Amino acid sequence: MTKYDTFDSVDRESTNMKLKLPQISDIKNKTVLVRVDFNVPLKKDDSGVLKVTNDERITASLETINFLLKHDAKVVLASHLGRPESARDVKYSLRPVAEYMKSVLGLPVVFSNECIGKNAQKEVFLAKKGEIVLLENIRFHSGEQENDAQFAKELSKLADVYINEAFSTSHRAHASIVGIPKHLPSFAGFALEKEVSTFTKMTEKPERPLVIILGGAKISDKVGAIEHLAKIADIVLVGGAVANSFLKAEGLEIYKSFIEDAPADLKKKNINYTDVACSLLEEHKTEKMLMNGYIPLPKIVYPIDVVAGHSLEEADPKKTEVIDLTKENGHHDKNLLYLDIGPNTVKLYQEIILHAKTVFWNGPMGVWENPVLANGSKKIAASVALSNGTTIIGGGDTIACATHFGLDKQFSYVSAAGGAALDFLSGKKLPGLVPLEDK
Repeated sequence: MTKYDTFDSVDRESTNMKLKLPQISDIKNKTVLVRVDFNVPLKKDDSGVLKVTNDERITASLETINFLLKHDAKVVLASHLGRPESARDVKYSLRPVAEYMKSVLGLPVVFSNECIGKNAQKEVFLAKKGEIVLLENIRFHSGEQENDAQFAKELSKLADVYINEAFSTSHRAHASIVGIPKHLPSFAGFALEKEVSTFTKMTEKPERPLVIILGGAKISDKVGAIEHLAKIADIVLVGGAVANSFLKAEGLEIYKSFIEDAPADLKKKNINYTDVACSLLEEHKTEKMLMNGYIPLPKIVYPIDVVAGHSLEEADPKKTEVIDLTKENGHHDKNLLYLDIGPNTVKLYQEIILHAKTVFWNGPMGVWENPVLANGSKKIAASVALSNGTTIIGGGDTIACATHFGLDKQFSYVSAAGGAALDFLSGKKLPGLVPLEDK
């Protein structure tokens, strides 16, 4: 059928959140609508034709798809792609994805120009058992993001059963995520269930020490995760621009380094991310992790030195300097930017990671795209990859960073879920998971 193996059943470690997985009797000889996340990168080839450049989100769904195909289900796939303003945004059509699935992955796929209505219903009706119909981009309809009840009802008319295989969008209360389950028997896809199981085990029953590494440019989308994870982690290592809020909270000079400003709606509530960092440090100031059995380290660790420069595009390493934050007195050039963690911070973080039994990493340590400013991210990525413990990485920038250094295949688990994963790790109940719970 395809060059990929099929699976009859999947045994997962049980978690407090038990999700309903489809059994053969639930899907055999039925039409199954699978909400996938095929929001994959496309690029024009030399002839100007859009082609898929990374298929990881497609291949992640194959376990579920092949399970359905093997048991004579008719498979209908629904996905979004990008942020189209209307159905006239043809650059966001899923047709190139259908072509890729057929020509490269060898899957029996037909493409439907519509996702609802008579044409879509006709394509599904004409498809044979063991075949796939990929619907056009569901975000071509405003009803998707508005969670329009009629749009969800029209989508549900295409199938007998619904499976959610899109963990990465399950934090969105969209029609294809929360609306369809009101009309059809609903189940979790195998990849979605594995994602939930992996994160649940990490937060509830991790092998310790549990080391959390958080970096990247924005602290806003990580605040909830930091607050929740700091309560359960043995230690939290902070890097990237996120660390600037913690440095400033400790009264350290950061010069012109990037500090994320709160959006207007949060400013009205007097939200300030430096204040948030200060509160976190204060909350956990008495908690320590013993390194090597006798060296006490604070619960939240920020850089002790940084690589500074004047531009994210700095091409000359001689124009950067390492600033020792343990001795910083504010006597440097006032226009400096902190662009990477320094060599002593790298050594400290590597030593901590070496002793970890579980590591979760989200967010690079600096401007990894620039070779002059990539050392911190490269060294930390390598340390996590070489760890003897369970290693989990998440987020698009983190995956891109790991891939850039050729390390993306060396982790225990890689999650592309981004916002959904951070919401889940913040302790929030994702709207898309609620209908899938086995109660």
